[in-house]
Amino acid sequence: MYNFTDLTNIIAELRSDHGCPWDRKQTFVSLKQCLADEAEEVFQAIDNKDMENLCEELGDVLLQVVLNSQIAKEQNLFTIDDVIDGLCRKMIRRHPHVFGDAKAGSPEEGRALWNAIKAQEKAERKHAQNAQKTAQ
Repeated sequence: MYNFTDLTNIIAELRSDHGCPWDRKQTFVSLKQCLADEAEEVFQAIDNKDMENLCEELGDVLLQVVLNSQIAKEQNLFTIDDVIDGLCRKMIRRHPHVFGDAKAGSPEEGRALWNAIKAQEKAERKHAQNAQKTAQ
């Protein structure tokens, strides 16, 4: 059975000089429609309660994430490890009722905490961007 490391190695090989011409040609922009199409196919599989197809389509969405991350790595922007690290940090940060002392007794309370933290993070990013523009 293949694993995540195998997948990232396969994608790197496809993007290599001796890899696949189509894969090598892809960019963040060219892959936008692919990601949208794959997400739509996930929705259809869920609506059809087709778990076999859902498994396949989730793989196709994961392919888009790994492929975009490989392109970013090639451009020294970020890696798949950065994507995973950022996601893990976000999940821990936005679930203080699981990983901290906050309380959420219902799904609605959990969602409200998530939304409040997300709004705070967005405001902090906007403030940091404004401060950076002012410094320039």
